[in-house]
Amino acid sequence: MTSVTVVSALADSTLDTAVSQAHWQAAAGLEQAPPDRSDAIVVVTDQPAGPDIVALLEAPDRPPVVLVGPTVRSWGSGGGPVDAAGVSFADMSRRHEIRVRSDVLDPRGEGDLLVVDNLPLVDKVMPDVEVLATAAMGLDQHAVATWRPETSLGVLTVGGDPAAWESWRFLRLLRRLVDHAVGRTERAPVRVGLLGYGAIGHEHARACMAVPGLDLVSVCDSNPARVDVARQLVPSLASPADGRALLDSDVDLVVVSTPPDSHAGWALAALAAGKHVVLEKPMALSAAEADAVLSAAADNDRHVVVYQNRRWDPDFLALRRAVDDGRLGEVFHLEAFVGGHGHPCNYWHSDAAVSGGAIFDWGSHYLDQVLLLMGSEVSGVTAANHKRRWHDVTNADHSRLSLTFDDGAEATFIHSDLAAALKPKWYVLGTEGAIVGTWRQETVVARTDIGTLDEDRLAPADSPANLDLHHPDGSVTRLATPSPAPYAFHRELADQLVAGLPMSVTAQQSRHVVSVMEAAETSAATGGAVVVPA
Repeated sequence: MTSVTVVSALADSTLDTAVSQAHWQAAAGLEQAPPDRSDAIVVVTDQPAGPDIVALLEAPDRPPVVLVGPTVRSWGSGGGPVDAAGVSFADMSRRHEIRVRSDVLDPRGEGDLLVVDNLPLVDKVMPDVEVLATAAMGLDQHAVATWRPETSLGVLTVGGDPAAWESWRFLRLLRRLVDHAVGRTERAPVRVGLLGYGAIGHEHARACMAVPGLDLVSVCDSNPARVDVARQLVPSLASPADGRALLDSDVDLVVVSTPPDSHAGWALAALAAGKHVVLEKPMALSAAEADAVLSAAADNDRHVVVYQNRRWDPDFLALRRAVDDGRLGEVFHLEAFVGGHGHPCNYWHSDAAVSGGAIFDWGSHYLDQVLLLMGSEVSGVTAANHKRRWHDVTNADHSRLSLTFDDGAEATFIHSDLAAALKPKWYVLGTEGAIVGTWRQETVVARTDIGTLDEDRLAPADSPANLDLHHPDGSVTRLATPSPAPYAFHRELADQLVAGLPMSVTAQQSRHVVSVMEAAETSAATGGAVVVPA
């Protein structure tokens, strides 16, 4: 993977967050980014070029340098670094939605990048400069991304507006420009095999069909009827007789959608067979199992990640943005809830020996979200499980776990099948406000075969919550819930395996979720004792 250092003089949390999510290094000045520590350097600054810039550009052994957004505007032309990049600019466009197109930096045909920004309009491009991406301004095509091999300087004119850095597609464009600069090319599409084909397997299959770079070639399931359903999507699918035969095939990536108690075992076997692995939740049933998977991935130089799909729930996206933007001030208290009053399912989800228990079932989703929102390290876990009504299943009927964090903040998660009255999905307190996420009771209305009314009432968890931001003055703002990009996880997965771009979801994060859930089950079994996650 290409090592990138982003040098920024901008005090903007959005850019800082983007750099962190992209797993790039950050430096406040070029003196903190010596050339021998990075494959490439990205400069984002609104300050004039100083002596350190000149010294870097004149260094004979420096890595490639890419100038982004405000850097182009602040350094300008007239013999400076931008001239050394082989481009000059006349005017600035007005701030508007810019459509960036590139066959070179978009080899998989994922579509144009739309970004709201104002663009330096190109006046001249030297003959030895490669134009890698363009944007139309009227009838003219203006260079947006360029690379000059002679001086090892690249330019990306968009990225001056911090909002651009919130887009994963913008980060992908920037990373591909960097990869072009260092001579890195994409790998062939990834051949995907699905191990287990239930409802979630069908979701993975549809994603593989929609995302360039992922090629679904094989499905293994003990039920032939499920394989037949998969073949309705991809008729040419291979159907290995068992999991071992799938691992012995020529697939590059195995998606493990088996019951949770087998996740770690199948992951270890797939990694030993040289396959990349996507695991369903939870990653494992213990931190020790998760650590074994992480170690095997490192030993075999393979990628492993957990399908934390609920990170892209619309209400969570809105909640996380509000927290990250500081609209609540300092968040110190959070409560999350899911459930209702009704019999749990009779499948393995409700068998504690297979699922890990009620905390592991929904906790794999919610605790991943809670830990991202709170940020600080967990210092202690307490929990309680109740078995009071549904005695034909072994999962607890009602579970509560509470977390304390190193910074003194606290969070509680409740999953209940005995909740005749629902608590809010989210109740988040900060020093400057609060957010309450209330469940929506949605009904799908249709006709029966004879034309009469047919109403299907969705479970609360099947609809995104309504989020209300409560201000200290008593006013309330309903937050918009954005529609996530389709198959966002799988697009990141393809970017990682084909192009080497890092994912926003990491196996280490999912391992942390497992350690917290394991600590909670230990606490519940010992009368609510405080347990520190492993």
